[in-house]
Amino acid sequence: MIHPVREVRGFFTAALVNPVPRDHSETPEQLVQRRWVSAVTLAIASFLMAWTLRISPGDPALYAVTLALGTTWVVGALMSGKLYLGSANDRGGLDSRAIVQSLLLGLLLVVLFLAGAVIVAAIPALREPLLDLMAHARLSILPVIVGLLFLNAVAAELFFRGGLYAATGGQHAVLITTFVYALSTVATGIPILVVGAAVLGAVVGLQRRVTGGVLGPIITHLTWLTGMVFLLPAALTLWR
Repeated sequence: MIHPVREVRGFFTAALVNPVPRDHSETPEQLVQRRWVSAVTLAIASFLMAWTLRISPGDPALYAVTLALGTTWVVGALMSGKLYLGSANDRGGLDSRAIVQSLLLGLLLVVLFLAGAVIVAAIPALREPLLDLMAHARLSILPVIVGLLFLNAVAAELFFRGGLYAATGGQHAVLITTFVYALSTVATGIPILVVGAAVLGAVVGLQRRVTGGVLGPIITHLTWLTGMVFLLPAALTLWR
């Protein structure tokens, strides 16, 4: 007989709590390299993100700057050192990729964020800044801007849950990478976006701690992003 509560607890324990055994030890020299590369990458990326905020909706310059931002995350991640895909334990205790777990976590995040969006939609002070931000997508070539968003999602995970996570070299990697990831959205001036980044960053950070790699966080992030791109606008205009 299937016990739903036990199954749900087992899923979250496997996906977000119990790390898979691995040996990703690094020398002090490798940690130093990761840290200075991460610092330089964050500095360049911060400049590019500030630049995007000054671009008017519909301006083609958005494509170039967004592509440059994604490229910065990828180059920084690769230059910092070795990246790992990671693995997970399936129900039989066997080593596997965390694909199904990540898809489920991404879908759960979509449901959570859409439920939150329905509440936000009823509060103009919270709703309007998000709608203004999404005007960039509405006034751009949709397939291009969506492709760039997906590219940046993968690139961000390679850096934050790849290079930067490894650069922390300590027990507080989830907290540090989540904080820095949320901090990167502060410049938007949209508090609800910062909160969303913190929630997403915490979940994929825990995945990184459990799986030891970037594959799970990438899949979760892309699944969440798909829901946000195609469903969030409707949720935010629900009460209009």
